[in-house]
Amino acid sequence: MRLILGSGSPRRKELLAQIGVVADDIRPPDIDETPHKQELPRPYCARMAREKVMAVQADAGDVVLCADTTVALGRRIMGKPANAGEAAQFLLAMSGRRHKVITAVAVRRGDRVWERDVVTDVKMKRLSDEELNAYLATNDWQGKAGGYGIQGPAGALIPWIQGSFTAVVGLPVAETAQLLQAAGYPVWRQA
Repeated sequence: MRLILGSGSPRRKELLAQIGVVADDIRPPDIDETPHKQELPRPYCARMAREKVMAVQADAGDVVLCADTTVALGRRIMGKPANAGEAAQFLLAMSGRRHKVITAVAVRRGDRVWERDVVTDVKMKRLSDEELNAYLATNDWQGKAGGYGIQGPAGALIPWIQGSFTAVVGLPVAETAQLLQAAGYPVWRQA
């Protein structure tokens, strides 16, 4: 039984390693991640994880793991910013407010799919112009939902979370371990 990680995220790879799980192969799927008209953040995130796991080519006995992380400010989906200007817009919208980070995980073995999503409440401090510009200059916002990664320099901008820290990073470790075990994949094995 091989584990295929359907993600190019180095953070997801690192989080899996924390529980002794090393993917046998990494195959990021290429899917359209455009939200449907009027689609809400949580159903969107679950749909993305499901579509990703179904798009990865694998043998019937292989276990495929995919995830999607979405930042939501109310009903607004804040994806990966296209440029520093869009990252600034996202960060200013969240400045001094709470938002939700949703990470959906999907595991597939053969025709069977196990799914779970985790919602974490996050508060971003009120950002000064100096803090915003200094953070944007790090380029840490690139490729990250909502324009920030809590595990990097933006951690200094997040004084409070309620929920799963690892889900905000990109993969809820406890829930992922449960899904892998449900699919028959051994967790905690020694590398």
